[in-house]
Amino acid sequence: MSYFIKPVDYNPILNLQQTELGISKIKDFFQANLSSELRLRRVTAPLFVLRGTGINDDLNGVERAVNFPIKDMGDARAEVVHSLAKWKRLTLAAYEVEHGHGIYTDMNAIRADEELGNLHSLYVDQWDWERVMSAEERNIDFLKSIVRSIYASFLRTEYLVSESFPDIKPCLPAEITFIHSEELRQLYPTLTSKERENEFARIHKAIFVIGIGGALGDGQKHDGRAPDYDDWSTIAENGLPGLNGDIIFWNPILEMAFEVSSMGIRVDKKALLNQLKIEGKEERKELYFHKRLIEGSLPLSIGGGIGQSRLCMFFLRKAHVGEIQSSIWPAQMYKDCQKLNIILM
Repeated sequence: MSYFIKPVDYNPILNLQQTELGISKIKDFFQANLSSELRLRRVTAPLFVLRGTGINDDLNGVERAVNFPIKDMGDARAEVVHSLAKWKRLTLAAYEVEHGHGIYTDMNAIRADEELGNLHSLYVDQWDWERVMSAEERNIDFLKSIVRSIYASFLRTEYLVSESFPDIKPCLPAEITFIHSEELRQLYPTLTSKERENEFARIHKAIFVIGIGGALGDGQKHDGRAPDYDDWSTIAENGLPGLNGDIIFWNPILEMAFEVSSMGIRVDKKALLNQLKIEGKEERKELYFHKRLIEGSLPLSIGGGIGQSRLCMFFLRKAHVGEIQSSIWPAQMYKDCQKLNIILM
């Protein structure tokens, strides 16, 4: 089921050639800044992994991974990655990356179960990053410091875009605003989680919602998270559960909250076992990744993903991700986009 937001009086600021130039500028500039801010080294990532190792990310637990048999391996099945959340942590260990440093890579995925629309495509491209941390850094203050570093890269990128294309005016605030998902629920108790994000982002323009994946005070989750990468259950020094979250901007074209990054402090052994129990997935303890984590052979880390097409879409003021990347869309969406002056690639 596709979901299409029809912007009112949309007129793209950049033509196709300018858009391609803008995409190139943003991708080159942002990844260089992110690497410098967080001390990340670029690595090469897989497009697919073997099924049954526990390495692939199962997102909300319902999305099917695109898979295929490998002829030369007895038809063992490979899965196209959903993300590289767990693979990156294995790579930190394999490369013996030191504390305070990390890795980043281009993650390309196919998500066949995605609900297609302005924000979602079958094709997902993001910068996946992971950084080694210490046990003493597993707290909210450290999480916020990393978010602020990433946000500084966003601000510099926005300035580059406005200098390159003067008709695109900066709209991000100087500082990002933090709020826990439970605080957000209490602030807007009658709204859904997405409606809460909309209201808060409308006011503050750039926000980080902390603690996504566990049940809130009303028994509902703000949003789903797999139990084996982000730590969404540990009680932090603020007295609330969760050491992860989402970076969200207010999108002035679509007039809505616009997620650009999901990230967080990753599970340690205690949090992993607790979250597997909460989600009723304790059988995963026997998978390769999970055994490595439980036995202590993987470093503690913080990491996340930053949408490449999403970021370009925001900074270039586009109404549809199909104006940034080439993909496949429902026939009716093509027709609707043509009527609204949205030129899909």
